[in-house]
Amino acid sequence: MLADSHAHLSMPAFEHDLDEVVARARAAGVTRVMTCATSMADATENLALARAHGLKASVGFHPHHAKQWDDDSETALRDLVEASPEIAAIGEVGLDYHYSFSPHDTQREVLRRQIALARSVRLPLIIHTRDAAGDLRRILEEEDARDVGGVLHCFSEDAGFARFCLDIGFYVSFSGIITFRKADLIREACRIVPLERMLIETDSPYLAPIPHRGKRNEPALVAEVARFAAELRGIAVPDLADAVSTGFDRLFGVPGARNARSGAQKG
Repeated sequence: MLADSHAHLSMPAFEHDLDEVVARARAAGVTRVMTCATSMADATENLALARAHGLKASVGFHPHHAKQWDDDSETALRDLVEASPEIAAIGEVGLDYHYSFSPHDTQREVLRRQIALARSVRLPLIIHTRDAAGDLRRILEEEDARDVGGVLHCFSEDAGFARFCLDIGFYVSFSGIITFRKADLIREACRIVPLERMLIETDSPYLAPIPHRGKRNEPALVAEVARFAAELRGIAVPDLADAVSTGFDRLFGVPGARNARSGAQKG
């Protein structure tokens, strides 16, 4: 059994064949999928398809859309979470200084607000970062994100940043990027993250792994990520699959059980 910890199935790329996409995922052994919203604009549709297909869903304002946040956003997100047991995380949230579609100060403030929201509704965070690792680290430390728990999705930093994520109790999720030729630093991080704190993902419809690079990605292809990561770590694919599926359930599985989700358990 496999788990895809991050996909965007409400995006237009899937509007014509979502049923077939889900069927292919199940045929490939993918029994768990987290489908992520990026703003209030796609939150309702994302939730509806999660319900229809038996998937987990997340809601949150991606840093690209942070400029859309207003005083009603927290109330709207909170109301949706409280009415929807399928919502298992606040995300995708974070910082993106590569594209800077929202001002950096706005991104930082909206991230802080969403960490506070996640704490109040007792859900983990799904974090995005690009070219912003320093500010992200500072905010996660200042906002005591270890008390919330969550995952650094589509990890694209180095082993040092992976160790920071582990130190604050977060999971680390690897995508098809680990198969790319110039991803040596990310592969190094993939080798050092303990299996019990590791997740894998597609980030569909983006970042299809080799040999599918350049095509639309979809949850079935998380099997390719699993095979590559298992080979990288020198373990059997079923062992990696079991570990990441267990981690998915621990992080996202039980509504309200923040202590069960967090990797920051003592012991």
